[in-house]
Amino acid sequence: MTTYNSDRISTGIPGLDDILGGGLTPQRLYLVEGSPGAGKTTLGLQFLLEGRARGERGLYITLSETTDELIAVGHSHGWDLNALSIFELASDGELDPDAQQSVFHPSEIELGETTRNVMNQVDTLRPVRVVFDSLSEMRLLAQNPLRYRRQILALKQFFSARECTVLLLDDKTSQSDQHLHSIAHGVISLEQIAREYGQERRRVNIVKMRGVRFRGGYHDYTLDTGGITMYPRLVAAEHIRDFKASISSSGNAEFDALLGGGLVRGTNTLVVGPSGIGKTTLSTRCMLAALERGELADYYLFDEGLGTFFTRSRQLGLDLQPYVEDERLRIHHIDPAELSPGEFAQKLRDAVGARNSRFIVIDSLNAYLQAMPGEQYLILQMHEMLSFLNQQGVTTMMILGQHGLMSEARTDIDLSYLSDTTVLMRFFEANGNVRRALSVIKSRTTRNALSIHELQLDDGGIRVGDPLVGFEGVLAGIPAYRGLTPMMEQAGNAD
Repeated sequence: MTTYNSDRISTGIPGLDDILGGGLTPQRLYLVEGSPGAGKTTLGLQFLLEGRARGERGLYITLSETTDELIAVGHSHGWDLNALSIFELASDGELDPDAQQSVFHPSEIELGETTRNVMNQVDTLRPVRVVFDSLSEMRLLAQNPLRYRRQILALKQFFSARECTVLLLDDKTSQSDQHLHSIAHGVISLEQIAREYGQERRRVNIVKMRGVRFRGGYHDYTLDTGGITMYPRLVAAEHIRDFKASISSSGNAEFDALLGGGLVRGTNTLVVGPSGIGKTTLSTRCMLAALERGELADYYLFDEGLGTFFTRSRQLGLDLQPYVEDERLRIHHIDPAELSPGEFAQKLRDAVGARNSRFIVIDSLNAYLQAMPGEQYLILQMHEMLSFLNQQGVTTMMILGQHGLMSEARTDIDLSYLSDTTVLMRFFEANGNVRRALSVIKSRTTRNALSIHELQLDDGGIRVGDPLVGFEGVLAGIPAYRGLTPMMEQAGNAD
């Protein structure tokens, strides 16, 4: 009786190992299915190369690609495949359709010449890991579902007797092949989804995995030079960390008073307002205060260019360049058309976990939301992401732009219920001038002031004035000021 090793083996893709709860159970047969271009061949090669790095022999059996094509795939990723054994059946005479021979004889005893060659290769090399690419050719040769099922069962028994861990690649030419699903020990489904604009989206789903606990649902992944990178779906409950909640200054005493003392560690603040109101400047001022305290910070910039961001900040007396140069601050300029929710969540996890960043700014949520049209559960993803950051003791600021300047303002989506603190910014008109108003309308952790104050942006950063008594229509989005509190004098050029 064969004794099986209960330890897991790595797939060569750390993110996939994480999704699988540690990797694959050895000496089993797995199905990897996906449309052409989804990355099945790349996954198979990474699986074999990982085994080679651990001193395990690997065999790639190809019925669909030539050896030269596989070597070219390896070179495109910077891999040397000379250490792997590649057995090419694409040019084998037994695959000639005129031969009219199936891979397995219906009697299940007498094997065809092609199958015999495969078995001889396995018996000669004694590989630990095997990739069989692909099953679509076998399906065509079998001619009927019963014979095809017998072929797969015979393969499973053969490889099991030789203690091989096998990946069977299938390109989903059959829309629903439950025969394969029932026979395989596990099923990994790769998907490639084309979008009307931007990069295609790829995601993986573990359809089935016997005897192991895995993370279900869809997980984003990318296929680029160097292979596949998978981003396990973020589950905040798996990342709980003890920290001491404390209040830190925003860098402006008047704004601290509005917040009820300052920004609280382990909370998130949503800054809402129309374009040009000063949301980025306010968030930058708060982040600079954290940097001055010695904290590390990461800024995720979706909307504007780096040059504009640095120039504007420097003109307002918020010089970030020294902190960028010593890497206490990292600014990530993100193209929303090239991003997936899983990849962005992984960037945050790396910043907080590997880098120990304590202050995060997301500027803005509008571009992040627009980058993922059709994502049905984006709000749930945002909830998990913010819960994760809060549980790590990170101070987070999120910017959400509103449509409209002086008219009624609207947002793409309501995220206010996800925030611990909400800062509302509005334009208003007084004495023939357009001015800015600031108020903190919500705080879960402090006793915030509910008064409305004038805000000015100048070469000293931000200035917050006295409470303005006499406002009407602020919450409706069309503020009108009829009070007697004098406006602040212009101290410099506003942004």
